[in-house]
Order: sequence, then C-alpha cells, then structure tokens
Amino acid sequence: MSVGPAPSVAEAIRDRLDELTASERRAARALLANYPMLGLGTVAEFSARSGVSSPTILRFVGRLGFGTYADFQRRLRDEVEAQLKSPLAKAEPPAASGKLRTHSAFAASVCENIAETFRHMPAGEFDAVVALIADAKRPLHLLGGRFTDSIARYMAAHLRILRSDVAHIAGQPAHWRDQLIDFGRKDVLVVFDIRRYQEYLIAFAKAAAERQTSVVLLTDQWLSPIARIAQHVLPARIQVPSPWDSSAALVAVAEALIAAVTSRTWPLSQERIKALERLRLAEDR
Repeated sequence: MSVGPAPSVAEAIRDRLDELTASERRAARALLANYPMLGLGTVAEFSARSGVSSPTILRFVGRLGFGTYADFQRRLRDEVEAQLKSPLAKAEPPAASGKLRTHSAFAASVCENIAETFRHMPAGEFDAVVALIADAKRPLHLLGGRFTDSIARYMAAHLRILRSDVAHIAGQPAHWRDQLIDFGRKDVLVVFDIRRYQEYLIAFAKAAAERQTSVVLLTDQWLSPIARIAQHVLPARIQVPSPWDSSAALVAVAEALIAAVTSRTWPLSQERIKALERLRLAEDR
C-alpha cells in the first residue's frame, strides 16, 4: 500500500496528548479550539492566548516532531492551502496526465484513508459521541453539506429505527431557522462538513451552540471551522488520487457510530426493530 499524506497537526496532537505535560496540554487544547489560526501567529501570541510560557510553546511544537516553530507554521500553512483547494487544483485526472490509474490503486488509497481515520480516532471522543447519540431523551438533528448531506440523511434513517426523536435537517438553508428556534440544551446536532467548508453550515452550527445545543462535528483531517465550537470532533481522511475527495472514511465513521449506538441501546432497539417488522408484515397482507 502506498504511503498516504502525513498526519495533520491536529491528528498529531491527538495522538500525543497523553504524552504531554499539563502546560503542554493547555497549549494543545488552545490550538485545537482555534485551529489552525492560533498556530499561525507568533510564539508570544500563542503563549498569551493559551496561558503558558513561550518556552512551553516551543517544547510543545518539538513534541509534535517539528525542529523549529517556522517548520510548524509551514505545515499549518500547507494545511490551510489544502483546505481551500478546488477540484482543479487537487490532482490531475488520468486523461490529462497521460497515465491511467488503476481501480486497485484508487481502492488502496480509500482503504488507507479508512485505516488511518480509525487509527487516529480518539476512543474517548468516539465513545462520548455514541453516548450523546444513543440518549433518546435528547432530540437529535443531523445536517450535511453539498456532498455530505447524503451521509447525514443515511445516518438519520438508521438512527430513526434505533431511537425516537431523530430529524434530518433538509431543504433550503433559509428554512433551517424554523427548526433552530426549538433547539435547546437537551438537543444534539451532528454536522458533516469537509473542505471547502460551507458558510451556511458554520453559521447554523454557531447559532445552535449559542442556544446551548451540543454540537458534534464529522469533518476531514484539516478540521472545519465548526471544530472551534463543537463539543466533539471526529475527523476522517478524505484525500485520494483524484480531483474529487472521497467520503468513504466519513461513511465508515458514520456506520461505526450506528453500530456502536445499536449495541449500546440493544434492548430498546431490538423491540423497535421487532415492532417495525410487525408493521411491515401487516402492510404486506
């Protein structure tokens, strides 16, 4: 299998979080809460915003594997550039390059994305999301962007079988505020947002957070701006040898959540599935 892109800085932080000192963890959490912009400022600005010393910031950057602060910022700038790439800038299609990519090479890239996504997935974060989604006392809303809303709809269709009060937010963004008005501290919003991040999703998530709704973000390895206000973030690898990004790893994360919620709620879910089967049998008669 080919070697894929290097882990994002956010992934590197999550991988090493347990190895950091208490002050380094403060720097790490400050960066993740304002990613990647905090790291693009000076050491002094990073230090002031995170409440730790400048030497701590430099040690933290060294723990992530960067020789200098400039190397660290160079990687962050590369990530920002990757976030903003259009399909034309991502990769040359086979016809343009004169070399046909085999389907097996593409499949290998997709498989690597899925494996790397789960390798970097913090178990505690995943379990916390499962607990939120499985709580039938909390109304659940799912929403996605131009290419990811189909995953939100797919996930909602499964979760409606497992528990009550599940809604897929559909239609024009101008109509979403009609649903937002009823959001509160008990509600949970699951948002799918990958590059190039969509402003109306970001605005909706911010408005939900302001109403004290718990926001869960499923995004790419570079992190949607929604990560700054989300209670939980689950990143997935999306880059493949194509002008288009792949949602395969994102679907895998959604299906893993569905499987975990099913297991967690099985006694109730089993009864709901049985009731649905009885309804189907009645319709067939």
